[in-house]
Amino acid sequence: MPERASEYMHAHFSSIATPGAKPDRKSGEHEAAAKAMVSTMRRQRLQDFLFHKMTLLFAVSVLLVLVGIIISLMIGAWPAFKEFGPGFITKVEWDPVNDQYGALIAIVGTLATSLVALLIAFPISFGIALFLTEICPSSLRRPLGTAVELLAGVPSIIYGMWGLFVFAPLFGDYVQPALNNTLGQLPVIGQLFKGPMMGIGILTAGLILAVMIIPFIASVMRDVFEVVPAVLKESAYGLGCTKWEVVRKIVLPYTRNGVVGGVMLGLGRALGETMAVTFVIGNANALSWSLFAPGNSIASTLANEFAEAESKLHVSSLFALGLILFVITFIVLSAAKLMLMGMSRKEGTKS
Repeated sequence: MPERASEYMHAHFSSIATPGAKPDRKSGEHEAAAKAMVSTMRRQRLQDFLFHKMTLLFAVSVLLVLVGIIISLMIGAWPAFKEFGPGFITKVEWDPVNDQYGALIAIVGTLATSLVALLIAFPISFGIALFLTEICPSSLRRPLGTAVELLAGVPSIIYGMWGLFVFAPLFGDYVQPALNNTLGQLPVIGQLFKGPMMGIGILTAGLILAVMIIPFIASVMRDVFEVVPAVLKESAYGLGCTKWEVVRKIVLPYTRNGVVGGVMLGLGRALGETMAVTFVIGNANALSWSLFAPGNSIASTLANEFAEAESKLHVSSLFALGLILFVITFIVLSAAKLMLMGMSRKEGTKS
């Protein structure tokens, strides 16, 4: 379009600059076309300018909201940190009656349940994504993929109710005794699988979280596995590679960033989950080496106590827990980003 406009402009000014030249119909058409083209270009530049500023406003608004959340949490948490100091993070006691608060129980519960969920969900999600992209018959690929995605749309409170009324009784009657009689007898990790077998506790909450985050991780992995160029896999098969060798040497290196992103998405969901964990974690302000024992998480503590908090220090301590959860999430995402950057540098060194 700019070339045509320049041609029109050149023809127009040439006809004007020629002495004694008589205006004709063709030169008038060139002049009108040139003016229309210039007007169109001005309008397009204005549209580009407005589009750029509008998208910039959207991006800045997200950043401003994030900064506003951080500032609000810091202001709300300041009385608690002023009263208890940095020891608030390592203090075990949580006593609303005497206005004594510490975050260690909630922090340990949050990290323990999320770690259990990730350890269970990652291999299962990897197997689901691998089956759907590499092994599953084409007639079953769409129905199974849709079923996995539908699981991600189930409300968390439904998972919590199912976990409390269906899963927990079965888990306490059959699975916990079996774990106690097998893994509980081992010398080192045995302490993790001993304790009250009530069906609810840290391990139950981790299992419910695993069921919740499996659809997210599996969906992301399936999508990134599908973007691997078919020619790469076909070349590997042509060289005699098995399916596992193709996945390990072709698919995983090509989609490493996407896989890590899916895992971090699931971990973020597990760290901040509230209602499902509140139903099955036991909501006990106590520390124990046993995964069978009831505990608490940051999200469940906020859900249980925020509406009933009366004293200013109690409310501030809950704000402090929210700030700590934000910091934990930020650290996890930053560690994932640094890990991906390190992988990229290593790939550049190898190449």
